[in-house]
Amino acid sequence: MNSLDAEVTNATPVSAAVWEEPGQTTSEWSTWLYVSTRYSAVLRTVFGQSEQWAESLTMLMQTLILALLVVELVSAYIGYRLTRGITNAVHNLYEGTQRVREGDFSHRIEVKGTDQLAELGESFNRMTENLERLVEVAKEKERLQAEIEIAREVQNQLFPKSVPATKTLQITARCTAARMVSGDYYDYQPLTDTKIALAFGDVAGKGISAALLMATVQSSFRTQIHACLEAAGSKAHDNVSTSKLVSHLNRHLHMHSAPEKFSTFFFGVYDDAASVLAYTNAGHLPPILLRGGEATRLEVNGIVVGAFPFAEYGEDRVQLQSGDILACFTDGVTEPENEYGEMFGEDRLVDVLARNAERAPGEIIDAVMHAVREWTGSPELQDDMTLLLAAHGSRDPRFALTA
Repeated sequence: MNSLDAEVTNATPVSAAVWEEPGQTTSEWSTWLYVSTRYSAVLRTVFGQSEQWAESLTMLMQTLILALLVVELVSAYIGYRLTRGITNAVHNLYEGTQRVREGDFSHRIEVKGTDQLAELGESFNRMTENLERLVEVAKEKERLQAEIEIAREVQNQLFPKSVPATKTLQITARCTAARMVSGDYYDYQPLTDTKIALAFGDVAGKGISAALLMATVQSSFRTQIHACLEAAGSKAHDNVSTSKLVSHLNRHLHMHSAPEKFSTFFFGVYDDAASVLAYTNAGHLPPILLRGGEATRLEVNGIVVGAFPFAEYGEDRVQLQSGDILACFTDGVTEPENEYGEMFGEDRLVDVLARNAERAPGEIIDAVMHAVREWTGSPELQDDMTLLLAAHGSRDPRFALTA
């Protein structure tokens, strides 16, 4: 019919009669019948059509065969492209993970298309970008941590290294920071042979900003002390006024610090000869005077320092007796809460002080700190804890001076 109507030859086993032996046939596989034909003849026989129809059917079958061949080729090409795309994506991801493993978080893989493999590549690139950012943050954190450690060492140098010697008063203080650095402050400076200055404060806030303001308070306090001593000359013991010094400190802090920065401040001058403490309490928690198991609070005679330049401050005096314990503390001692939201409170602080009144001041501070930690049930502090104890009495071995 045409060039594609090829001749086909096939063979099939048949049974044949044996002429020499009537009624006998050969076995099936001993005789073969060979048939030669063409596709068109087969189609005419199958469909019973004319020669023209057979030719059309032949062409149709051939067309279908060619179409199937084209489909197979296209399918093979598509399969190749898909396989190639998958293997390339997997290879790029593998190479990317190797680069990340080596610490190269700047590596990005090439993304093509919009399918799920492309989304996987985008996710990998976002992951490496986030990892790179986290590494930078970690490096910055390490740098800040090192700087904070330096700041902590510097701040530790700001606290007094020794306690002025007195005949009737034993002073012990301790500051435990909730973070690396603290906003709490205590200090004591000798004024004369019989007088010492005591300072205690709590700066608003926590962390670095509070520590910087604490350093400002300390430097301002010592500057004011030296200025008072130089102005008074030989009559320094008669001219150190706690209210005036706190007023000067308030104006200085207001001029040289941000408006929202302020500090509570307690300043006292103890006269060792008369056992009298003259003090000004600028908004700080009232110190507790424990005498014979009974607790009384000292007065608050002014507002916080650094907030208002026009603030005025008063001055009070208290006569200390043998056996008295004066406790100055910050809110980090009384305001920590337990799991039920209950604060430790001043009543519990008084109870701990009363139960340990016969012990050395350092041991009393240990007992207070331990009681607060037990109350919160957490090893982490909720706020800076600072406690200063001034015990009045003879110089007994149990009063080991520590700071």
